[in-house]
Amino acid sequence: MIKGLKTFFLATGQIFEFTIRYFREVLFPPYEFQELLKQCYFIGNKSLALVSITGFIMGIVLTLQTRPTLIEFGAASWMPSMVGIAIVREIGPVVTALIRAAKVGSGIGAELASMKVTEQIDAMEVSGINPFKYLVITRVTATMFMIPILVVLSDIISLFGSALVEFLKGGVTFQLYFSQVFEYLNFSDLVPSIAKSFFFGFAIAIVGCYKGFTSTKGTEGVGRTANEAVVISSMLVFIIDFLAVLVTDIFYDL
Repeated sequence: MIKGLKTFFLATGQIFEFTIRYFREVLFPPYEFQELLKQCYFIGNKSLALVSITGFIMGIVLTLQTRPTLIEFGAASWMPSMVGIAIVREIGPVVTALIRAAKVGSGIGAELASMKVTEQIDAMEVSGINPFKYLVITRVTATMFMIPILVVLSDIISLFGSALVEFLKGGVTFQLYFSQVFEYLNFSDLVPSIAKSFFFGFAIAIVGCYKGFTSTKGTEGVGRTANEAVVISSMLVFIIDFLAVLVTDIFYDL
């Protein structure tokens, strides 16, 4: 028990130190713009299909599961507003972040761990390249900016899936559906959703980079690093979401 707590606090301190190093170096040259754009492409464009399919199914399932209950209570007209608020505020950002945690977190962790055990990172240092700038800052920054874009895309496609169900089962036109959604959605619903998506992206990437940079035990450590990166980053997504909801609730009460 004591050993486990010691390991936990030690790892927490090391991740915090790794995060401080990111903020210390991100604003100063050299800037690896080409690598940053490359990572934005891999993280964003390569995720479009997965995020789109997941978002579409999520909107359909949520509507199909909720519709009978609302009809039973005579509140079917509330479906667009309820689904819209649920997706934009909570379901869209969290589900998208968890999907990216599984793909991006494990991918970054495994990639950097492989470079670590094959001494490619050491070779970069010898050749005068700052591996932290080239590998960590580009990946963390790219993930932090691409996750909110993917969240917006997922929200739109989820609402389209929900609107499709309402059109087929309730005869609600797409124009009427989206007009009701935007009637009840406020700017205050969108801002917290996008803001916490930045933190989701940062947490996912910084954990993956940290686990990759500190990987040990040869090729065996690569698989372990990828697994730990997914577990830790997924847990951080829920923690950040919990804190974001608390902060948002305080502002709503003011």
